Amino acid sequence: MNKKLDRRKKYTRKVLKESFIKLLAEKSISSITVKEICEMADINRSTFYTHYSDHYDLLDKIEEEITKDLSQYLNSYTFTIDEESLQMTQKLLEYITRNKFMFQTLLNKNGDPTFEQKLMEIAQSFMMKNWKTFNQVEEEQSRYLSTFVVSGAINVIKEWIEGDMGQTPKEMAVMINHFANYGVSYLDNK
Repeated sequence: MNKKLDRRKKYTRKVLKESFIKLLAEKSISSITVKEICEMADINRSTFYTHYSDHYDLLDKIEEEITKDLSQYLNSYTFTIDEESLQMTQKLLEYITRNKFMFQTLLNKNGDPTFEQKLMEIAQSFMMKNWKTFNQVEEEQSRYLSTFVVSGAINVIKEWIEGDMGQTPKEMAVMINHFANYGVSYLDNK
């Protein structure tokens, strides 16, 4: 009996999340109602409220799930020093590709700006913990450098997502890493 209830809970949460994301792709969170989410999901409002306090809570839970999953995904890989930044960037882009619609929606103008900040924190934490380069400079410089690299990379990734991911994750990883390592001189060496 418990397995059946667990499956039902998972299904309910899944359709509520999917319905919410579809609505968020079309309009801002402030103009979405619980009623709309429930109608799209074909779920009663009382059932919605047994899982979430409101649609902002639902968004929070979706973002928590993604950031936790992304952290686990990135931490499941180990790289040699020579390949670490390229490989980590590629793995991140592969993850985004597999969850394309979710990232397109959460990083678009209707999404929650704090989600982008959460992604930055995950990437910065991973970089500062795992990359030898960041352990060789002062803590303050390391923090500024990681902020510079990660914010630039996230904005490039957003452009890539908006451009319907015309390049492969590997091509984008190479480009982002060249930008991070060589900046404007990358274009001179092309």
